[in-house]
Amino acid sequence: MTVHFVGAGPGAADLLTLRAAKRLAEADVVLYPGTYLDEYVLVHCSPDAALVDTQDLDLDQIMRHIVEADRDGLEVVRLVSGDPSVYSALAEQTRRLDEAGVSWEVTPGVPAYAAAAARVGRELTVPLITQSVVLTRAQARSTAMPETEALRHFARTRATLVIHLAITRIREVMSELVDDYGPDCPVVVVYRASQPGEILLRGTVADIAEQVELAGIRQAAVIMVGRALDPRGGGDSYLYDPTRDRSTTS
Repeated sequence: MTVHFVGAGPGAADLLTLRAAKRLAEADVVLYPGTYLDEYVLVHCSPDAALVDTQDLDLDQIMRHIVEADRDGLEVVRLVSGDPSVYSALAEQTRRLDEAGVSWEVTPGVPAYAAAAARVGRELTVPLITQSVVLTRAQARSTAMPETEALRHFARTRATLVIHLAITRIREVMSELVDDYGPDCPVVVVYRASQPGEILLRGTVADIAEQVELAGIRQAAVIMVGRALDPRGGGDSYLYDPTRDRSTTS
């Protein structure tokens, strides 16, 4: 059998890929992160599937469920919020599966930041403003960040920042960004993007922390910072410029 790591997307049941929905329908056992996942995503599961909420389990307990189910000849889906390529603990889980001789594969999902950007209708790479997106996080009660990836280093690029796992430290985060981005730089915070309890806050580096605190947001939120979030700026893409030579593909 194969263990399937499946991106559950940002939480909405209709934002799963067709492949993800197929994997869920075929699974005998589904492990899912109840903290971040809208329960309606599970409607894609077979009514006979065993559902395991992993929010109160440690890594060893999760892996025991997966390995035992695989050895019993059961089809297993390990749902992860968003896309497995970012902050999904995929590396440590698949390393343990390799050691146990269990085969696995990955099904991508819609990342939460993409759902958040769609919610506000903004492209994160706007011509003449920024052509880069930095996906990062802040450190609190979490794995240590490499010194080379300190937020102050990324701030110097003035790229669009997408900051995960940082909502409880938003004041400190904004204080680290204000010198490079300016107090008037647009900031968008989306809590549970695409889910029924979604909260969307628009503000600036100077005032977004107060808005977050008033809203009482403490988890499951994406912070986006950058001038690309301002709909008034930017230029036109060279890709569609009428003067561009279209006789070559470069």
